[in-house]
Amino acid sequence: MTAEDAGDRRIVDIVLDEVPGARWSPEIEQERRIAVFDFLENNRFDPVGAPSGPYALRLSAVENRLEMRIAAAADGAELACAALSVSGLRRIVRDYFTVCDNYFEAIRAAPPSRIEALDMGRRAVHDEGARLLRERLAGRVAIDHDTARRLFTLVCVLHLRG
Repeated sequence: MTAEDAGDRRIVDIVLDEVPGARWSPEIEQERRIAVFDFLENNRFDPVGAPSGPYALRLSAVENRLEMRIAAAADGAELACAALSVSGLRRIVRDYFTVCDNYFEAIRAAPPSRIEALDMGRRAVHDEGARLLRERLAGRVAIDHDTARRLFTLVCVLHLRG
């Protein structure tokens, strides 16, 4: 792939389907906004067998699956749909939210050393989720580590239930 093609192998628009009954805390909503912004600013997204992008991505939580509908950003024509079972990600998503809840609580009153330790734990769980997501997408969509981290955040938000 040439350097010119690399700029086309990215997402320029992303939509998260609404989760019926979901109630997001202000902290989680902020995480979602940051993840979407960062994702759109800098990502590498290369669907195997799809024509050159840029792409639009629609993420949906459907039953026990994550659906990723990939379309051409220029005309909205659907190019691919990747569905992933989330059963293997449940533990890491649950761990991520537990660590995040503890981190957000600690910010309010804990000493800096506790906040730092929780933040390191949060990043480690986040990295593990990103690694698992990349493994699950291997052979269907190539993404880099930073894109996988942001995508993992969005997957977590989609799977929150009210």
